[in-house]
Formats: sequence, C-alpha cells, structure tokens
Amino acid sequence: MNITTSLAASRLVAQQRAMDVTANNIANANTPGFRTERVQFSDWVDPQTNTAPVPGTRGITYTQDRATYRESQPGTLSHTANPYDVALSGDGYFTVNTKNGPRLTRDGRLGPMPDGTLADSSGNPVLDATGKPIQVASTDTEITIAGDGSISSQNGPLGKIGVVQPVDPMKMRAEGATNFISDGPTTPVAAPGVVQGAVEGSNVQPVLEVTRMMDIQRQFQFVTQLVQAEGDRQKETIDKLLPAGGGS
Repeated sequence: MNITTSLAASRLVAQQRAMDVTANNIANANTPGFRTERVQFSDWVDPQTNTAPVPGTRGITYTQDRATYRESQPGTLSHTANPYDVALSGDGYFTVNTKNGPRLTRDGRLGPMPDGTLADSSGNPVLDATGKPIQVASTDTEITIAGDGSISSQNGPLGKIGVVQPVDPMKMRAEGATNFISDGPTTPVAAPGVVQGAVEGSNVQPVLEVTRMMDIQRQFQFVTQLVQAEGDRQKETIDKLLPAGGGS
C-alpha cells in the first residue's frame, strides 16, 4: 500500500469511529442521565528517518484515535409524579451496586424492590452515604427526599442517598449508556442539590449531533473519492509505462 492510500486509510478509520460515536449519541438522546460522547484524535508523525523526505516536508502525519471522553454539562430536568425519582442539579453521581461492583450514574429513576431495597431502573441497589443499600418498608408511604439526599417518611428517617464525585474525572470509564466506573478515589459531595420527583435527561443536542453526522459523512466521502482518484492515477501511470500487450 502506498503512502497516500495509507494516510487516507487512517483518516477513514478515524471518521468511521467518529460516525459510530455520533450515531450512539443520537440513539441515546432520550436516555436519562446519558452523557454525550466525543472522540479525541491526534496526529501520529512518521519522521521517515531511513529515507529521503519529500522536499518541503518533515515527515508523514497519520490520523490517530487517542481517546474517548464524555461531555459533563447537565441535561434538562423533567419533573415526574414519582416521589422516588431524583435528579442532581449540581455535580456528582449516585452510586449503585451492580453485579460487577459499585458504579456511578446520573440516572435517578429509582423505586423500591419487592424486598424494600431502593434500586435503579435496572434493579441495582442504590447505596447510601456509608455504602450500604437503603431499605423502604411497606408502611413508608409518604416519601420525602431533601436536597442533601436524606430520605424520610411519615415514620421517620430512612437514610441518605450517597452522592460522590471522582477526584480525577479523567479516570472515569463508561459502562453501558448511563453507568460509569471510577478507576480512582471518590469524595462525597457536600451540597449535591438533589431534586425529588425529577429525572435528568440526556445532554445530547439532537440537531447538533445530526449536523455533526452530516459533516462526518461528507468528510468520509471526500477521503473515499481521494482514494479512488489515487487508484485511477496509479492505473493510468502503469498503463503508460507498460506498452499495450507487453509482458515479461
């Protein structure tokens, strides 16, 4: 494969990755607590030390997929009639205990399980400020959730929903659409701003994502045309250098 085609191929791979990420954003535009995903690209420079460089150039630059990150701005809050639904108006994440261990999430669609354990929409127990599940008795019918996450009923306090913030947000990894794994320590959020009876929506902006997808598609088509033109150029060059009917 020649250098021009190699450079174009690296760009096509990057554009395909960007297209997949953008399509996933659009698919989760209505997923509560979803965070828009972005791909970070960079240049990988081949200095070409073992060959004479093209005059006027220092090396060959390829497109490299460096990382994927999530945008942190909050989504729109939608008020519901469910007293167990909660949203965060500030920074931080709820902690749920999944089968793979504790995970962080902004998806506040909560409710009691048959055994009274407060859980998310997937049935994962919500952990309190001490890292333990919260229990709601069948007689606890009037649920109140304060801004600091404290839960109480007409029978008294039930616990406090734990809200934490990773010390290093760059050490968070996505698991599924709404859960995150923190590879570093977390700290409690003193004033999380818990809103009862509300759910935070996705922070995806559909119009922006569709526009981005169209731009990615145009760039992909442009590079594809470049590869095709380079192939035609090589073929024409070979046809000129090799006489018709010539052979070895």
